[in-house]
Amino acid sequence: MRYFFTFFILVFITIFTACSDQNTNNQKPAKIHWDRDMCARCVMVVSDRKNTVQLKDPKTHKLYVFDDIGCTVLWLYQNNKPWKNSVKIWVTDFDNGKWIDARTAFWDTSNITPMAYGFAAHKDKSKIKSNEEIIDYNEVVKRVLKIGK
Repeated sequence: MRYFFTFFILVFITIFTACSDQNTNNQKPAKIHWDRDMCARCVMVVSDRKNTVQLKDPKTHKLYVFDDIGCTVLWLYQNNKPWKNSVKIWVTDFDNGKWIDARTAFWDTSNITPMAYGFAAHKDKSKIKSNEEIIDYNEVVKRVLKIGK
């Protein structure tokens, strides 16, 4: 009986740990293989550490990497992803290359980006030059859809 109880506890811990890892991995950005990973939409190699975007399919947990927020928005809408408004979208901060939430970022509009959409994300609003236009994620989506490509 003692061995059965020990076995049961080990199985329970293994299952619990596997489930919790799966949930927490969706809340953290994945490691990008710079100059090897390719944009899910335009298939360019991802190398710009100031404009990279990633997201995970909430059901399959498949990682999608993009070289520009423009590619991300168009891919989500062109592929009619039903989870496009609820999925966590990670983008690199233009100032330091760290991952931030795209939906809470402050976006400026006049940058040189891989696909020439010009939008760059910042965690801190004060890092954007005072003469720059600052917009939110929803405005980025509207403008990208209007620009197309």
